[in-house]
Amino acid sequence: MTAFKYRWRYHTILGALIIIMDLYGDYIYKNKSSWAEYFDYPIYLFGITMYITFFSIYVLNYKVLCPLTLSRKHILKFSIGIIVLAFLFAGIRYVLEEVLLYSITGQHNYVERTRHFGFYVFDNSYYASKSLLFSTAIYLFFRFIDHKETLHQLKIENKKAELQLLKSQLGPHFLFNTLNSFYSELIESQPKTAADIHRLSDLLRFVTYEAHQDSISLEKDLKFIEDYIYFFQKRYEDNLAVNYQVHGIVTNQKVPAMLLIHFVENVFKHGIVNDTSEVANITITILPESLEINTKNRVANSEHYAASGIGYSSIQKRLIALFKNDFTLHKKEEKSYFEAYLKIPL
Repeated sequence: MTAFKYRWRYHTILGALIIIMDLYGDYIYKNKSSWAEYFDYPIYLFGITMYITFFSIYVLNYKVLCPLTLSRKHILKFSIGIIVLAFLFAGIRYVLEEVLLYSITGQHNYVERTRHFGFYVFDNSYYASKSLLFSTAIYLFFRFIDHKETLHQLKIENKKAELQLLKSQLGPHFLFNTLNSFYSELIESQPKTAADIHRLSDLLRFVTYEAHQDSISLEKDLKFIEDYIYFFQKRYEDNLAVNYQVHGIVTNQKVPAMLLIHFVENVFKHGIVNDTSEVANITITILPESLEINTKNRVANSEHYAASGIGYSSIQKRLIALFKNDFTLHKKEEKSYFEAYLKIPL
């Protein structure tokens, strides 16, 4: 999602400002004696039809014309579309005022000598231009924000790629010194990017220094999982459809290193995690003497978890070596859904 999750709020605020400024302008320049004059019948009905027309064209331009033309840099097509919408503005207003309202009130908004085609279209082109100008301006504004956010994400992805290369080619000490250098350079000018680099540093530090141990702190392991999911959230934005929950109290418990992340990683690696109608679930439950992790997600048609094993055999061997038979491990694939369950003693 973009940075503006609730853009309709900005459109609503802009619409309210347009109406208020119009009414204020009429009050000042048309010598209205009181605000009550705006509610004289049928004057307010003509005002309502004007704004219905205004915002109809606003929506058509913002939602249809601009995305189809400006997003692809088709300036000529956009210009033609603007002319079409200007004529459509006059047509909608004519139907609402000179046909529909006239049949109700018996009054025209335009006097007879100005109701001919040429003048009517020319006069309404002024009001149409305001609607088209505002909607185009706000579309371009949001598009600028989207591009800026996309560039920000690309920088993060590029930094991640650079850090992965460093990790594979250079020693850990040099790697983390480089990360600290990036962080220091960006903390003032790009604090969000700096924060992401710091979080990525924590994740890599965990893999480098903690993962080789037999057991690690549950608190650190859960932090590692949170960081892992966080970077998928950065990748998918609002399209990430994963419900991750931890129940229970974290104290000083120990768990086998890189065990829980196996189940989490397989959800993201093999499951569908960007369909909001089919949310994947990852639940970790901390009990007084045991820990449970349960995952459930929809899989792609080409994926067969049970057939591929998703590392099931190696995980089972490791669990047997650690806990003998004092654990529970289940997996099930049914109707394009995969479930995995593990319970281990603490």
